[in-house]
Amino acid sequence: MKTYLVPVDFSATSVHAAEYAALLSKRTDITKIILLHSYYVSVYQSVLPTPDMVILTEEEFENEAKDKLRQLKHLRTELMKQVREGVEIDVKVSRSPLTRSIIETLANENADLVLLGSNGTGHENLSHVGTNAINISKLSPKPVVVVPPACCYEPIKRVVMACDFRQMTETFPLEPLRKLLLRHDVELLIVNIDKQALHKHADPQQLAEETVLHRMLKEYHPKYYFNESADVINGILEFAKKHNAQMVIALPHKYSFFQSLLHNSVSKQLTVKSAMPVLLLK
Repeated sequence: MKTYLVPVDFSATSVHAAEYAALLSKRTDITKIILLHSYYVSVYQSVLPTPDMVILTEEEFENEAKDKLRQLKHLRTELMKQVREGVEIDVKVSRSPLTRSIIETLANENADLVLLGSNGTGHENLSHVGTNAINISKLSPKPVVVVPPACCYEPIKRVVMACDFRQMTETFPLEPLRKLLLRHDVELLIVNIDKQALHKHADPQQLAEETVLHRMLKEYHPKYYFNESADVINGILEFAKKHNAQMVIALPHKYSFFQSLLHNSVSKQLTVKSAMPVLLLK
């Protein structure tokens, strides 16, 4: 991964995600971080008066955009103190809606990873980026890391990935995971979600050896576990906490321990309740 994209709306949560990206750069081989601010002006905003009965001009919109650019540059100056030497930080203001601006920037800049700040449970942390984190994650063609406000950066030594061993196929998105594992000295813990306790007396290692998943990840020497918690989200988060993991990995919906990423209430539980970053592979 060479380029990180961090959407910034200057909320505490989005700035926190940018700081996490800067610190993460010290442990990865990236060369660039892009700070993106979406300053979208709808047609209605441009032709209808404000609550104070003032119609804003294009010049005023442009001045606002310039002010946002100045704020981004100030943030860049602060982050340059935290990144690995040699990492470049670019700033970009887009007049497109947030999600579109992210997708366009990913394509134009050939970025590899999006880092988003999530809102968490406190109203004081609400941000536009955080509010749209799940929708962005679903639409992004690149992997997304959701950084909770309670998360403090730690070098990634152990990651937890939950799935159904037997539902994995050759189309599993291995490349982003391989890049993470190759760069870091990472211990990979794979948890088989088994709410019905169908394999209560089985050995998880033996079961995994009969699957495509084991063949694909064999070189990384993962450890295999079962999780029988009826509350899947809390179960996996408690497992990650118990094993002192620094990241949780979630897979596309057909592999995921979610029923589907389309179920926003489930996805929000994972990104809001987690005290560690969640990597959503694509």
